[in-house]
Amino acid sequence: MIQSMTGYGKAIATYKEKKINVEIKSLNSKQLDLTTRIAPLYREKEMEIRQIIAKTVERGKVDFAIWIEKDAASEGAVINAPLVENYYRQLKSISESVGIPEPQDWFATLVRLPEVTSRTEVEELSDDEWTVASRCIEEALSQLESFRIQEGVALQKKFTEKIDNIAALLASIEPYEKMRVEKIRARIVEGLKAIPEAEYDGNRLEQELIYYIEKLDISEEKQRLANHLTYFRKTMEEDHSQGKKLGFIAQEMGREINTTGSKSNHAEMQNIVVRMKDELEQIKEQVLNVL
Repeated sequence: MIQSMTGYGKAIATYKEKKINVEIKSLNSKQLDLTTRIAPLYREKEMEIRQIIAKTVERGKVDFAIWIEKDAASEGAVINAPLVENYYRQLKSISESVGIPEPQDWFATLVRLPEVTSRTEVEELSDDEWTVASRCIEEALSQLESFRIQEGVALQKKFTEKIDNIAALLASIEPYEKMRVEKIRARIVEGLKAIPEAEYDGNRLEQELIYYIEKLDISEEKQRLANHLTYFRKTMEEDHSQGKKLGFIAQEMGREINTTGSKSNHAEMQNIVVRMKDELEQIKEQVLNVL
């Protein structure tokens, strides 16, 4: 079953007064292209986070973010009480010695002074919190994988439809192929009859016709294209990542369709080839999204 490289996952976990948020988004890319936004507390775990993601995601342009939300009560700034007292004594002493009136609102004056309020608090990541955070990351990755599988089901349905269309178009060539041989033979013979003085060896003419028709024969191209269609179907059922493999098969299908078109020498057959190319082009566009 194929997976898409497009996906989204989000998970939320709670640890004490904190809410840990993890969000991960992915789009198609030839390799793993990982961008991370990590809360300062978890930066020491960045390499471990990248390894966890790489093991699950494999390929794609991935945007990962983990951030923390805290309760308003725990987020409040800390007032440095000893410093407030020190400022108060100094200002009162200066007021008395210089004769400057004391502030009417001491509190409003003091809290505006440098370093009275501060949010600078050193926080260390505990093992318990990291366990909760890493589980949250795993849950977001699990959601991402489920999303990719769901998108992959839709892609596989689309591919199957397009492969069926190409197979049907390939089968529709056969009547025109037989008709084409007779038309080529008749056109050459009529051309020779139009030249009364022309003399030709019937056996030699037959040999030349066979040679010419063999050059326009598309039996091998049809067989190879049919094999590629079967191989494409089987590859879609493989368990591991197969996006690149499907892309290579689609390229080979294109080669056989192009050769068939160059050999067709028949208006209806060329129309069928154009329609096969259109179906294949849609496959090539979507195969870029396959993991």
